[in-house]
Amino acid sequence: MSYIILAFAIGIVSGLRSMMAPAAISWAARLGILHLDGSWLAFLGYKWTPWVFSVAALGELINDKLPTTPSRRIPPQFIFRIISGSFCGAAIGVSAGSMVIGIVAGAAGAVAGTLGGSEVRGRLAKAVGNDLPIALLEDAIAVASSVLIVRMLP
Repeated sequence: MSYIILAFAIGIVSGLRSMMAPAAISWAARLGILHLDGSWLAFLGYKWTPWVFSVAALGELINDKLPTTPSRRIPPQFIFRIISGSFCGAAIGVSAGSMVIGIVAGAAGAVAGTLGGSEVRGRLAKAVGNDLPIALLEDAIAVASSVLIVRMLP
């Protein structure tokens, strides 16, 4: 049961920062926290996979602050966040023995994280009068949540 909550939570992270969740999940697989051996997701634990996802996550953290970055709510970004959440939820589900439930929970979390994160960030940025500190706070929440989720994996 707890894996469903963790899959949903990693989906929320995907909704906040689409590459942060795959980076965290691949580190969990590489470090032996998440057991994906023998599954189609075993590549997440390969030597270079966490580094590739980490570089992508870092790039996203930088790109998010640029004025030309489109909204996460437009279809391509929204769809990618759902795919990312589903993918990460699948990894948690495979490790727990139920990939389909992990996919669904991860996708649902990604929708919640995308819509909720966008709404909260917009309101806070408007209240503060500046988006940058709120964007940095959102980054910190995504990073800290990823670490917490990985630490809670069975």
